[in-house]
Amino acid sequence: MQKYFVWPLLVLTQTCFCQKFKHVDFFPTRYYSYFSAKSPVALHILPGDTIHTGTIDCNGFDKHGKKPDTTATSNPLTGPFYVEGASEGDVLAVTFHAISFNRNYATCIEYFHPRSLPSAITKQFENKFIESRWDIDVKNSMITPDKRYEHLKNYQVHTAPFPGCVGVAAKNGIEISSEDAGETGGNLDFNRVTKGSTVYLPVYHEGALLYVGDGHAAQGDGELNWSALETSLDITFSLQVIKHKKIGYPRVEDNVYLMTVGLDSSLDNAFKIATKGLLDWLREDYHLTMEEATQVMGSSIEYKITEVVDPKVEIAAMIKKDALKGITK
Repeated sequence: MQKYFVWPLLVLTQTCFCQKFKHVDFFPTRYYSYFSAKSPVALHILPGDTIHTGTIDCNGFDKHGKKPDTTATSNPLTGPFYVEGASEGDVLAVTFHAISFNRNYATCIEYFHPRSLPSAITKQFENKFIESRWDIDVKNSMITPDKRYEHLKNYQVHTAPFPGCVGVAAKNGIEISSEDAGETGGNLDFNRVTKGSTVYLPVYHEGALLYVGDGHAAQGDGELNWSALETSLDITFSLQVIKHKKIGYPRVEDNVYLMTVGLDSSLDNAFKIATKGLLDWLREDYHLTMEEATQVMGSSIEYKITEVVDPKVEIAAMIKKDALKGITK
């Protein structure tokens, strides 16, 4: 096992080119607020490498509860990781092998976002962002809310850690805020992007330039509080490059589902984008005619409203792999 630190970047880059890694521990010291092609490369990766790295929470606090010396604001990002052989017109496959806690607490806020409920309710929380602390029981995989809540003294939630941010640099020189997402991923806040899942992202730059961040201990669909249970995480992932393949928006796969993400300022449009993404996937990989796709999707599709509080709302279209077993390719 070899260990590499982000500085000095020149030495790290030269070392990476002359050795083939199998497992790399990467400890970031600089974080970013944008999915951008302009940030200096943190680490060069060969497809098939396994990378173990860390994130800090959405407010910039690390595993020690301290803020590193960084200018990144909300959702500081770890990266960018340059993937050798990835170029425009490819797809980057990011598989998460392990996601674990590196501290014993998470934070949330007492808030309902204006998109989540009628304004008569959400106005009660306008300009109020009172933070609460949740205690993580790592051994038993449970998390419990702040002791000050009278009726929640026996309330607890199963931990479900995942990175809220997974994305690559966007096309045409666009910089996407770490609070937003788009065709190349970003602040997806999709709670099925976790251990054992693979995220597929369209590549628009040499090396893809992957970023991860925004650790969550758990999160309900929609992120109604404008905050998940925010924490810092250790993450282990590997990468593969699928050459000469085009996808419009992120795709996600785990042992249960095929899932496609739709993002837009409108829920209606996000719904259509997600559904179109799944239609494309089924037609590509299962060779369905359009008429056959109406029957498969109409009988078996599912949806999650994964995010409603960011600039773009997000819907995931999902279909169980078991539902596809009877298709003759």
